[in-house]
Amino acid sequence: MKLIKTTEAVGHVLCHDITQIIPGVAKGPAFRKGHVVTEEDIPVLLSIGKEHLYVWEMNDDVLHEDEAAQVLKDLCVGDDPMFSASEPSEGKIEIFAAEDGLLKIDRMKLKAVNSMGQMMIASVHGDFPVRKGDKLAGTRIIPLVIEKSKMEEIRAVCAGGSIMRLLPFKKVRYGIVTTGSEVSKGLIEDKFGPVLRSKMNEYGCIEDGQVILPDDGEKITEAIKEFAVSRKCDVVLVSGGMSVDPDDRTPGAIKAAGAEVISYGAPVLPGAMFLLSYLKNGDREVPVMGLPGCIMFAGRTIFDLVLPRILAGEKLTADDLAAYGEGGLCLNCKPCHFPNCGFGKN
Repeated sequence: MKLIKTTEAVGHVLCHDITQIIPGVAKGPAFRKGHVVTEEDIPVLLSIGKEHLYVWEMNDDVLHEDEAAQVLKDLCVGDDPMFSASEPSEGKIEIFAAEDGLLKIDRMKLKAVNSMGQMMIASVHGDFPVRKGDKLAGTRIIPLVIEKSKMEEIRAVCAGGSIMRLLPFKKVRYGIVTTGSEVSKGLIEDKFGPVLRSKMNEYGCIEDGQVILPDDGEKITEAIKEFAVSRKCDVVLVSGGMSVDPDDRTPGAIKAAGAEVISYGAPVLPGAMFLLSYLKNGDREVPVMGLPGCIMFAGRTIFDLVLPRILAGEKLTADDLAAYGEGGLCLNCKPCHFPNCGFGKN
């Protein structure tokens, strides 16, 4: 930094706050550090007794913090209309969701930025649903000015795509196959249907129907194929019959329908007996999910972690499910704050 006359400060960046005191009225910063001095500022500065100022020596090799913050914002989301952003202020920009969707984050690029020094990006967790208007990230340049070369270096490291993406949800058609002889005989009331409709309605999905069947593998298989193949549903939800009890036939029925089982079991509680599979129908792959009994009574389960990713068009793998082990224990907090909690975060 250097000391210059206030009358010569136009275009320079202040190194510190300039405090203005009006006795009996107010005391506070008239200008913040990082402010770029304009012609209109000179009379104000002189009126509060500032005939000299400490300023950064700007040159063609450095960027002001607000200019550099814009670089970080561009690395995060570019001009993607799925996002909105605040104006830069003191080296900070905040990023928001402009639409509902599934947030995806390139974790390697995010770590690269935060390992560079003199800059940072803090975000919410990726792979979770966000709603229009949600704050998703904040960027910050630490010093008042930063070398252009450093920003060019991080541009190169993050080339080939933005750090953040927002995948829109698809309003899929779905069918429900509810299994259990006790339900089909009317001995107990179906509790699965209302819960599943409520969760699917959160995303605007369209129900194609529900069938309630006894623990009969062949009938369950036929119903799955009816929804996935004949009626061309986008998702099939098979509820109940997921344990190792000899009367529970759902996993075998899903496999018999021709579905490729990705995983039977997941490191998540509630939801350990969850099954994920995909049934091919021409050029389509229909997710068929086997849902354990916890879906009926637990507030949030494995279904709440997987469903938004399915609705955003992701095809999940066994590795994706295995990664839920860290963070896969729901603590049943009262009140529930999901997804603003640790459940499903890794």
